[in-house]
Amino acid sequence: MATSFPDSADTGPHGPRQLVSTLAWLRLCAVAGQALTVAFVATWLDLPIAVLPLATGIAVLAAFALFAFWRLTRPWPVGSVEAVVHIAIDTIVLGYLLYLTGGATNPFVSLLVMPITLTAAALPRLYVAAVATLAAATYLVLLRWYQPLPYVHSDHTYNVFNLHVAGMAISFVITAGLLGFFIAGLAAALRARQAASEHERERALRDEGILAIATQAAGTAHELNTPLSTMRTLLTELRREHGQDPQLTEDLALLAGQADRCRDILRELVAVGRTQLAGKADRTTIGAYVDAARRSFALLRPEIELDYRPDETLADRPVHIVPALRHALVNLLNNAGDASRSAGQVRITLEAAISGGHLELRVRDFGHGLDAPQGPPAIGFVSTKRDGLGLGLALTKATAERLGGELVAQRPEGGGTLQRLRLPLRVLDNAGHDV
Repeated sequence: MATSFPDSADTGPHGPRQLVSTLAWLRLCAVAGQALTVAFVATWLDLPIAVLPLATGIAVLAAFALFAFWRLTRPWPVGSVEAVVHIAIDTIVLGYLLYLTGGATNPFVSLLVMPITLTAAALPRLYVAAVATLAAATYLVLLRWYQPLPYVHSDHTYNVFNLHVAGMAISFVITAGLLGFFIAGLAAALRARQAASEHERERALRDEGILAIATQAAGTAHELNTPLSTMRTLLTELRREHGQDPQLTEDLALLAGQADRCRDILRELVAVGRTQLAGKADRTTIGAYVDAARRSFALLRPEIELDYRPDETLADRPVHIVPALRHALVNLLNNAGDASRSAGQVRITLEAAISGGHLELRVRDFGHGLDAPQGPPAIGFVSTKRDGLGLGLALTKATAERLGGELVAQRPEGGGTLQRLRLPLRVLDNAGHDV
């Protein structure tokens, strides 16, 4: 159970370091508010309060606030115990100031609840219990020992009561504001963590499916090599025997070309697997990378017109491309071609640009578009195409996320779908990136 309360854990949006930082800023606000209050009561209301002892307590709190800011500039980790010490000092100083100004009858005594709230939002229960015990003990002490607030004379009783009510109102506003702020922040952090956890779970399930498919694909590639070699041999013989028939010769040549393409795909599949296992990337340029994908797509889908809009300023920029990225772009082009064909179109567009430190590849089709006007479509092992396997976008999305990028689908003006493959340049510039 000891590992559940790491004293040195200072990471996260609501950890000990963040708590100490928040306390430092609140402490400065408290010093300013307390100084103004003492000055107002002593000068404007002309009440005989212990100004010098109160000023001493406020000065101690101000000095500790400066020390806390200096401490946060140090590289040392902030532990839970240290955060509790900061809260304890704040509580003791607040108790001292309350002791001089009416103790538990002071309307600002409710501020003793705030350290408990802040601790509950950042630290484990053991430390929350310690802070709650300290706050409760301070309150009980102030019930018995304190210096009463002075009353000038009896005919001011009504005005004094009004001041007490005003103090209660101010204390309520401060407490409500801080509680709302920190509880809302904690709830937002919990929702973000839950969403991140769900995203990682979906990603793990998807990657598990991709791994299973990859394993099956490796075995299938090995098994297909033999029948593919037989087909290529038979096609060669058929072309030699029926060379006098031009139409048949043309069809056989097309089949032979497709068989050669299948052979190249199988060889490339094996090469991709080896390269992925080694975590190596090929040094090339953006222009060469896009041109290679265009050539592969032209062989795969010769009936589709690819409108490529090159940016000459990017053509010679060096990058490191893993083989999976070549397939990712070809997958996007292939899906765009299918979408355009489904709407009776034969045109798609491709653009490459650099935006916000990312290489952005934009592939647009002229099909029926997304079902919803905004937001990306669900990308997974689901296909709306009659002969689709639902793998293209899933593999592309997985590749992008593995490299720290993203795949975003949008509905552009004029219809169709725009797929934006965004890849961080800091990763593409790193030859040793492990994928």
